[in-house]
Amino acid sequence: METPKNEQFRDSIATVNSQGKRSWVFPKKPSGKFYKYRSYVSYFLLAFLLSAPFIKINGNQFLLFNVLERKFNIFSFPFWPQDFYLLVVSMIIGVVFVILFTVVFGRIFCGWICPQTIFLEMFFRKIEYLIEGDRGRQIRLSKQPWNAEKIRKKLLKWFVFFLISFIIANVFLAYLIGGDTVISYITGNPLDNISTLISLTIFTGVFYFVFAWFREQVCIIACPYGRLQGVLLDNKTINVAYDYKRGEREKGRSKFKKNEDREALGKGDCIDCKQCVVVCPTGIDIRNGTQLECVNCTACIDECDHIMESVNLPKGLIRYASEDNIAKKKPFQFTARMKGYSAVLFILTGILVGMLFLRNDVEANILRLPGQLYQQKENNIISNVYTYKVINKTSNDIKDVSYKLLSHKGIIKLVSNHNFIVPKQGLAEGTLFIELNASALKSDKDKIEIGVYSGDKLIETTRTNFLGPRSYK
Repeated sequence: METPKNEQFRDSIATVNSQGKRSWVFPKKPSGKFYKYRSYVSYFLLAFLLSAPFIKINGNQFLLFNVLERKFNIFSFPFWPQDFYLLVVSMIIGVVFVILFTVVFGRIFCGWICPQTIFLEMFFRKIEYLIEGDRGRQIRLSKQPWNAEKIRKKLLKWFVFFLISFIIANVFLAYLIGGDTVISYITGNPLDNISTLISLTIFTGVFYFVFAWFREQVCIIACPYGRLQGVLLDNKTINVAYDYKRGEREKGRSKFKKNEDREALGKGDCIDCKQCVVVCPTGIDIRNGTQLECVNCTACIDECDHIMESVNLPKGLIRYASEDNIAKKKPFQFTARMKGYSAVLFILTGILVGMLFLRNDVEANILRLPGQLYQQKENNIISNVYTYKVINKTSNDIKDVSYKLLSHKGIIKLVSNHNFIVPKQGLAEGTLFIELNASALKSDKDKIEIGVYSGDKLIETTRTNFLGPRSYK
């Protein structure tokens, strides 16, 4: 990105001063068209994030990521460790989608969709504006000594921040252990679940630290996506960008004078009011070009449009545009690079859809009991002992489950001696014996196929090894 003529591009991040210390950002309260639209999107996503772990469809939590019990619900569809390959493909699709989205639209995800930005800008900053006032009042409050007013406002803000962090921590925990479980813990005695209480305290502390102090540093320092965008962006990527061609012209920026023809005088349309800087939540000057800290939140667009409207100059000095659009007036083009990413994304999505359709609702495993050899019984009968496990991924109990041999003639005997039930989203396990006549064996290790039935309906098939004596090869 070209650097404006009368600005020397900085070589450090905006939130660190010349002494290497944290430079606190006090952004002006944003307003305007884009901020209104971003608020609508944020409120929708906030409602979704806060309610998703408590919504149930067919008895399944809408979103659940229970790592400890290795149980996951995605849009109310349960996934088990046996479905890990689906998770891998889904993650690859997510990475490719993020890459494609970034190549086309830059870091718009960060400003419009990222939970960190949504909670910070739409919750915590608004509370800060309500308690401490806008930018000017916040700066004055920060500089004044610790008197009664400052103590009262700071303590109130910190208490509210802690309360919201606690609520967010509970919601976050609901994604991990289940909404019903969290509600039962909240309504019960906290001392009955010390480990959960400790986890909740840690999560609350982390969220409080992030939103009360670390803030925009997450986007600048900690977030790997911010670093990734530096590799993915090019001159054709659409970003929040300053039109330096129009803003600088031959004579650069200058203060506004009434009734002057700036274009005829060679002056840029930028009147150097610096409102785009004071409204930026990461403290950058967008006029220095595309920067690592820019989260594409559009606050500078709204502020600049308001200033341009006030001085009767055309809006759009800061806008969504690519470098090629600003420098060469080229319209957006879907490049070969974008087409390549789109093709990969389309293929992977097709593979995932196919896998989901082929995914079994019931999964059965029958394994020989370790360390046990075959038994030779009367009438030339060979017996092997096995453990079985049947996983039910559906939302209904599977009743009257039994096993039948499909590949050989023989008998399957359950230790329980009767058919069993596999509970919904659960598993059933036990021990069984398989008995075959030695004459039916072709080798000392035969592959046998077994059918899993619910009543008279075949619901799954599985294979296992059957051992016999070598003399019966």
